[in-house]
Amino acid sequence: MMIERILLSSLRERLAGAPGVVLLGPRQCGKTTLARMIAAETPGTLFLDLERPADRARLAAPELFLPGFRDRLVVLDEVQHMPDLFAALRPEIDAHRRPGRFLLLGSASGVLLRQSAESLAGRVSYLELRPLLAAEVAPDLSTLQSLWLRGGFPPSYTATDDRASFVWREDFIATFLQRDLPQLGSSIAAATMHRFWRMLAHLHGQRFNASQIGASLGGLAHTTVGRYVDLLVDTMLVRRLEPFLPNVGKRLVKAPKLYLRDSGLLHALLGLGSVEDLQGHPGTGASWEGFVIEQILALCPTGAQAGFYRTAVGAELDLVVEIGRRRIGFEVKFSSAPTVKRGFWQAVEDTGVARTYIVAPVDAAYPLADRVEVVPVGDLSRAFAPALQG
Repeated sequence: MMIERILLSSLRERLAGAPGVVLLGPRQCGKTTLARMIAAETPGTLFLDLERPADRARLAAPELFLPGFRDRLVVLDEVQHMPDLFAALRPEIDAHRRPGRFLLLGSASGVLLRQSAESLAGRVSYLELRPLLAAEVAPDLSTLQSLWLRGGFPPSYTATDDRASFVWREDFIATFLQRDLPQLGSSIAAATMHRFWRMLAHLHGQRFNASQIGASLGGLAHTTVGRYVDLLVDTMLVRRLEPFLPNVGKRLVKAPKLYLRDSGLLHALLGLGSVEDLQGHPGTGASWEGFVIEQILALCPTGAQAGFYRTAVGAELDLVVEIGRRRIGFEVKFSSAPTVKRGFWQAVEDTGVARTYIVAPVDAAYPLADRVEVVPVGDLSRAFAPALQG
C-alpha cells in the first residue's frame, strides 16, 4: 500500500536548494520509504543503511570514500549510529557545495541536532517526518477513527485488523526498550523505562510535575525523571508542549504538558486494543486532544511557534500557534456538536488570536461565531492558509 506523504514535496524542494537534508522521525514512521522514493527519482543514488556493519565499514574513512560520489545523491539511513560522520561531512560539503548531495535519516532528534548543530550549520536543512496524518489517509470519520485507534505508524495503521495492529505496537515498544535505547547509549533497564512510559500514558495531556511522578515511581529524583522524559522527547515519542506566555498581566500556568505523540502507542500502553475499549475510557478525551494536536503541529509552516494557554482561573486554549505576527487558536473537542465555555472566550481575548478553530469529529466545517469555526481533523490546512497568504 503506497501512501503519498505530504512531506514529499517539501523534501524535494529542500534537496533542490541545500547540499544536505536531515530527515528526522521516530523509527518505523516511513523515513526509509520516503527516501527510497526520492532515490528512485534520482538515478545513481547511493543508499547506505548504517545499522548494517557492511555499510558502516564502507564509511570507515569517509574523507576518502565520499569524494567519489560528488555527482550522486548519498542517502545515509539511521545516521545516529555514526556520530563521528558529521565532522567529516562538513569539509566534504564545503569542498563541493552542490544541492542535493546528502539525505541523512535519523531517529533521535536531540542526539542528531547536538551532533550537527555546529559542524553542519548553514549546510543542511532539517525536516521532520511524523507518523501518518489524517490529511494523508483519513478522508472520512470511519478511517479517522481507525487512524486514531491504531496510530500513524504505517505497519500499525495498515495491519489486517485491530488485533494485528495492537500486537505490532506491543512489539514496537518492546524493541524500542530492549534494543533501540541501549543503542543510543541508555543504561536504563527496559522494565524501568516501560513502567515510566506507562505512567506517562496515564498522565497524557497533564501538566508535568517531575517530583510527583518520581514519588509515584518509588522515590525517583526529579532530575532522573527529567532525564527519562528527555530521552523519550529526543526519540520523538513524547512531546513536551510548552505554555504560550503572552504579556497579559495574569497568573499563567507555566509548567509544560506531556503528550505521547502517537495515539496508537498511547493506546497500547493503556491496554486499549479496540474502539470498544476506547469508548468510555477515562483517558479518551485526553487521547483525542493529543492526537489532534499532533495533526495541527504537523501542518504548521516552518518557523511557527506553538504552545498551550491557561490561566490560574481557568481561561484556556489547547493550542496557540504564532506565525510571524499572526496568532491562531485551536480548541480540541471530542464531540460531534461541540460547545465552549466562558474560559474559552476569555482565552481568545487574552491571546489576541486572529481566528480560532474548534477541532472536532465532524464531517464538515461550519462557523460557530465571528472568527470562530468548527473544523474536521482532515481539513486543518485551511487554518493556516490566511497566515501564509499574509
